[in-house]
Amino acid sequence: MKRVLAAGAVVATAMHAAPSALFVPAVRGVLAPRLAGHGNPGHVALTFDDGPHPVATPRFLAVLAAHRVRATFFVLGRELVRAPWLGRAIVEQGHEIAVHGWDHRCLLWRSPSAVFDGFARTMDAIHDITGVRPRWVRAPYGVFTAASLLAARRLDLAPVLWTCWGFDWTRRATPATVTATVRRDLRGGGTILLHDSDVEATPGSWRSALGALPILLAHCHERGLTVGRLAEHGLLPAGRA
Repeated sequence: MKRVLAAGAVVATAMHAAPSALFVPAVRGVLAPRLAGHGNPGHVALTFDDGPHPVATPRFLAVLAAHRVRATFFVLGRELVRAPWLGRAIVEQGHEIAVHGWDHRCLLWRSPSAVFDGFARTMDAIHDITGVRPRWVRAPYGVFTAASLLAARRLDLAPVLWTCWGFDWTRRATPATVTATVRRDLRGGGTILLHDSDVEATPGSWRSALGALPILLAHCHERGLTVGRLAEHGLLPAGRA
């Protein structure tokens, strides 16, 4: 009996963690292109994580406004309630606001009830502050679990990750390195991940993404790619991924 229980525990743990393998871009690109953020080949989805940040986010909003580009902001509920005016500004300026969890804890180590509560609590905060019901969810660190995918389905949220990112949270990141890293994997139909906050990164690291942003927008324009929100990206609607 002990062996049976032990085997059952191993299987349960494996099932819980199995979706985390989709963190690897090559894996999700083949097995789950929608989750990876593949959409319309003439469009690039621009997304930001970990905000809103009272110093950084307004600067990103200013650059986006100057270029007449709208994006999708995956917010932490904890940060949103600290700066509710920024949540309202994001929505009022035509951007999307989406769920990144209440805090930035890896979901692999959280119970199903804790994962659900974190998503639901963030959804409620978004709705209470902005009047908008979010459509998308992105797990902290990009690590989804079986419990988190079930929670997303229950809450009618569509999980989505990214096809390219800038490694903009590191101490060595600069606008030049972020630009080069994103461009290396940038294709039409892709989803870019940048960070408009340093609450889970090297202090001030958001400046590297901010400096790279206008360069990346110009690069996409030169290639004839439209940059915008996930809502225009051609992904499956909420809860269908």
